[in-house]
Amino acid sequence: MFAALPKAAFSILAGSSMLKSLASTYGMRSSSSFARRFIAGENVEEAIAAARDVERQGLLVTLDLLGESVASADEAFAATKGYIAVIDAIQASGVGRNVSLKLTQLGLDIDQATCIDNLRRILDVAKAGDFFVRIDMENSPYTDRTLDTFETLWNIGYHNVGVVIQSYLKRSMDDIRRVNALGARVRLVKGAYREPAAVAYQQKADVDRAFVDQMQVLLTDGTYPAIATHDPAMIDATTAFAAQKNIAKDRYEFQMLYGIRRDLQTSLSAAGHPFRVYVPFGTEWFPYFMRRLGERPANVGFIVGSLLKEK
Repeated sequence: MFAALPKAAFSILAGSSMLKSLASTYGMRSSSSFARRFIAGENVEEAIAAARDVERQGLLVTLDLLGESVASADEAFAATKGYIAVIDAIQASGVGRNVSLKLTQLGLDIDQATCIDNLRRILDVAKAGDFFVRIDMENSPYTDRTLDTFETLWNIGYHNVGVVIQSYLKRSMDDIRRVNALGARVRLVKGAYREPAAVAYQQKADVDRAFVDQMQVLLTDGTYPAIATHDPAMIDATTAFAAQKNIAKDRYEFQMLYGIRRDLQTSLSAAGHPFRVYVPFGTEWFPYFMRRLGERPANVGFIVGSLLKEK
């Protein structure tokens, strides 16, 4: 049913103030609600509580204050102040000092200079508190600007920052080599956006093959890469390659989304692999969730399948 809906339909639903209000009222009402399985809450206090639960299982965390595609410099600056407040709250709480963000949240659609200024504000506060900041990758029209922004800041001394690369983009091996050459950290994901065949692999077998090839380059030539996947085949390929090349477990980490395949999360951690959980939160959780479904409606089936496997 969801797979038959066009992407535009999900965008309309994501922008519905009525549905967002209903979702905010009912979607987070109880600790057992569907939304709370995948979104840590609407405020930083709830996110920190969720992060503590994750850390009690021996896992690491990265917190993501949801939001993207702001339309004005004032909104971008407000998002920047919001992230600085999140960093302060995390520091006071004692949970892991690791956050993720999107550049369109900081004004990349307005102009790159605005985005760089706002990102520097966040990185300055993060550096003072010994935080690591991961720049999430958005869809392909943003790839060059995201990498250029990242490299600009890296080259002026901001080394407490890393970036995400999506394996299904045909350009990604070159991008990985570019980031590896800097000595910066990459999170490798398959990619969730709907992309044209001209820029991205369309078949799962091709995406998987690219993911494995890029993972191997990251493990041999990268700087503490994050292998972010819920796919057991990709996990097995990673651990097999690392064992073959005598790459120690502490030279890379696995990552997964909050609430997905918790069985795999705990088993990998128990086997001695550093494991980080991506913990999203914020009042913008409903538009975020709907856009993710619109980008790849098959994610609905994946989430349902994940739930069934854990019952």
